[in-house]
Amino acid sequence: MATLLRKVWESVSARSSSTSHSPLQLTSSSATSSDSSLGPCFDSIPLDILLQILRLVRPKDAIKLGCVSRAWRSLVSDNRLWIYFLQYYQGHDDPWDSVFFAELNLRSGYPLQTFPSRTGELSFMRIYGQRAQVSGSVIIDGGSGYCKFGWSKYACPSGRSATFLEFGNIESPMYARLRHFFGTIYIRMQVKPSTQPIVLSIPICHYDDTDSAKASRRHLKDAIHTVLFDMNVPAVCAVNQATLALFAARRTSGIVVNIGFQVTSVVPILNGKVMRKVGVEVIGLGALKLTGYLKEFMQQNNINFESLYTVRTLKENLCYVAADYKTELSKDTRASMEVPAMGWFTLSKERFQTGEILFQPRIGGVRAMGLHQAVALCMDHCHAAELTCDDTWFKTIVLSGGTACLPGLAERLEKELHETLSASLANGLRVIPPPHGPDTAWFGAKFISNLSTFPGTWCIRKKQFRRKSRVNIMW
Repeated sequence: MATLLRKVWESVSARSSSTSHSPLQLTSSSATSSDSSLGPCFDSIPLDILLQILRLVRPKDAIKLGCVSRAWRSLVSDNRLWIYFLQYYQGHDDPWDSVFFAELNLRSGYPLQTFPSRTGELSFMRIYGQRAQVSGSVIIDGGSGYCKFGWSKYACPSGRSATFLEFGNIESPMYARLRHFFGTIYIRMQVKPSTQPIVLSIPICHYDDTDSAKASRRHLKDAIHTVLFDMNVPAVCAVNQATLALFAARRTSGIVVNIGFQVTSVVPILNGKVMRKVGVEVIGLGALKLTGYLKEFMQQNNINFESLYTVRTLKENLCYVAADYKTELSKDTRASMEVPAMGWFTLSKERFQTGEILFQPRIGGVRAMGLHQAVALCMDHCHAAELTCDDTWFKTIVLSGGTACLPGLAERLEKELHETLSASLANGLRVIPPPHGPDTAWFGAKFISNLSTFPGTWCIRKKQFRRKSRVNIMW
């Protein structure tokens, strides 16, 4: 291998030497022959073997080899080589399948324009170079209960905190609250707002397609942009959590079930756009209700605890969703864990009874549809709307939110949907657990901020906002 590479470099030197001394002595036929040949040492080597050899050099050296001749340029620009480089040299930022999804579907910005599905029609050599030059951005996933923040080049969020603690006094004007929220995050990250773009996830809110709901969304959007641009942020990309969760699952269309802090929303999304005309279903229970329900169980069973932090920790580590609730009642489901500084706790039936209220809200004193009923209703509306030629787009259901990480939830929801829906609608149905756990929306934002074309059309800049140019609302 080393000998072959040395011969390549010798041919580079020989070619550059000969062309610099007597460039006019080359005939057109010899130039053509030189351009179409890799050299006597390499023409007989199969292409796949040459690509394996080129993997031993670094990307910058591979680009230099492309200067030897047209044949070498064609060889080193082979997508298979640069796919390998993307995996090996940039794979620590994003896995290859995530990179491929993002560059194929998201690089054009919003509205989404899917590129040809054939890999050969994208230049991954160019994509590699562009991604290497993207400096990164600040990502803030402003969840309804907890927010996560960090650099887009990091493997995961660098910090997290309760949103309501950072949001300031709820009675303060929205501008002051937002300014306090973003200012606190920037201080914690120890970064100046003026240095990097920001990618911001927004909780799903003002669900309807009415004029008043549109005005409320516009008001919130204007307030966020005003605050950030007053803080001298150079560019802002604001996308709703449901859409980011769908991107994190490497999908652009589907139904996102987001179990938030206060409510659970069932959001249909087609080509990255929330289909509010189809209808966003909302269930009046979320993570806070489940935590409160477990707290009641523990009090009934004389399990002493000092704070809701203990209850939430037990919920996140011991609770699960039963595949069959009645069958689970007859089993011994006791399990114990130690909560730091609080001691040992043992739960039994509370472990699966807590999550059961998602499917049977009435046992928790909530008058609402079960989760499977809300999703089935949303799917019926998507089917009736006939937005595309086929019905496959809404048969992928992505779960999002910390509570959606409960073990067994995805399997139970899929089972209930198969029993609720007609055979035609249930055919091909798939429920995907949160791809990146409670940080799923943050990773969806990471896909966008590491794109080769970022910030591109994903972001709005201060001058654009000041001119009040029309910006497509994705949330």
